[in-house]
Amino acid sequence: MIPQFLNRFLERDYGKVLAEEILRGYSVRRPVTLRVNTLKTDGQRVVSALAEVGIGVRRVSWYDDALIADGADEETLRRLSLYKKGEIYLQSLSSMLSPLVLDPQSGENILDMTAAPGGKTTQLYALSHGGAQITACEKDKIRFERLKFNVQRQGASRVNLLLADATKLDDFFRFDKILLDAPCSGSGTLDPSRPIALSQKLIENSAQLQKKLLKKALTLLKRGGLLVYSTCSVLNCENGDVLREVLDSSDGELIPIPEERFSLPRLPSPKGTLCVAPTELYEGFFVAHIRKK
Repeated sequence: MIPQFLNRFLERDYGKVLAEEILRGYSVRRPVTLRVNTLKTDGQRVVSALAEVGIGVRRVSWYDDALIADGADEETLRRLSLYKKGEIYLQSLSSMLSPLVLDPQSGENILDMTAAPGGKTTQLYALSHGGAQITACEKDKIRFERLKFNVQRQGASRVNLLLADATKLDDFFRFDKILLDAPCSGSGTLDPSRPIALSQKLIENSAQLQKKLLKKALTLLKRGGLLVYSTCSVLNCENGDVLREVLDSSDGELIPIPEERFSLPRLPSPKGTLCVAPTELYEGFFVAHIRKK
């Protein structure tokens, strides 16, 4: 059951009509989606291999490596050799957005600040064709082991793994690009059919940590460097409010994400940012692109 306070928060941020649409988006059952790991294979081979076992897929317009597996469940896909060999990675469509916006290139030094379980880390590596030097940071030991496992299975051989709290990294470090997919309340990914561990305290604590991480990211970023800040939340207090407070007192500036780049169901968000509405295909998700002046 959706907490009553969340209804109030959504109506405050979006008004009653959009709040009701978000609540409906929580209740739908989404198909399984996956990403082709181009470090090991290509989309056509994956599509053909899935067809051989009776699994049909659809593509999305904004990313050739993303596939929608209609009629298949996660357990079925996990039993396939494609999955076991790391040729595909089960990943929500929304979570594929932030690496695409960061646009990693060969030769760049990139930090993934809160990297587990590794979907975005390995996507960054694949997008750079294995040419970027990526440092993936995770402070939780159990989650770090999952990150390590996924990075190895996906064949992301040049990723440097750090079991560390990103807020405590030495300020001596400097990176060309940083991905901060920040810990959040998960208010974009709720499913009323499962227990919902969401509280006002969690939202407040998440916002404070997000500000701390974002300030640290701007410290570690080179002048002229690029940063993507993302959350799987649709609440302004974790998205626009965090950006506004940090950017107003820092040397970071928003770079608009062109609306035509991604054909997606959107919610209102600060100009130049992207907030995906939860629907039958997408989880709620927020992305902002930032440059250090």
